[in-house]
Amino acid sequence: MSLDGFIAGPNGEADWIVMDPEVNFAAIWAQFDTLLMGRRTWEAAVARLGEASMKGRKVVVVSRTLRSEDHSEIMVISDLDRMQSLRAQSSKDIWLFGGGELFQALLDIGEVDTVEVHLIPVLLGAGVPLLGPPARQARLKLSEHKVYRSGRVSLTYEVQH
Repeated sequence: MSLDGFIAGPNGEADWIVMDPEVNFAAIWAQFDTLLMGRRTWEAAVARLGEASMKGRKVVVVSRTLRSEDHSEIMVISDLDRMQSLRAQSSKDIWLFGGGELFQALLDIGEVDTVEVHLIPVLLGAGVPLLGPPARQARLKLSEHKVYRSGRVSLTYEVQH
């Protein structure tokens, strides 16, 4: 996320999100066996990283426009009613990868346990916010943090239900 609270630029661009060699991405990825994302995030991730980057994990895309029969490599769901069964099927944590609208919807129904944000030292001025209005208030408790030499800050919070 940018320092001013955006997860993408005004046109959905993510070119400002640069890989930091100090971040242990292998350790981060090892926590999750399921990736949950909205359609736009999934399309952007496939375009930028390729489908091979998600190999070995169940990929669940929340979409009202994608059809399961057109995408055998992913699970497409049209609503969030299946969250409890997704949790039961996962042996590790589920990572909500991007998607401010989806994050807000999951937060609203009490399906977010942890919020992990990497603050990237850039000010965008406009773009896709982490949470758009109207956002429901959620109380968080800081459980972990790390400051990187690049100026990036990793923050992990537990949602206080």
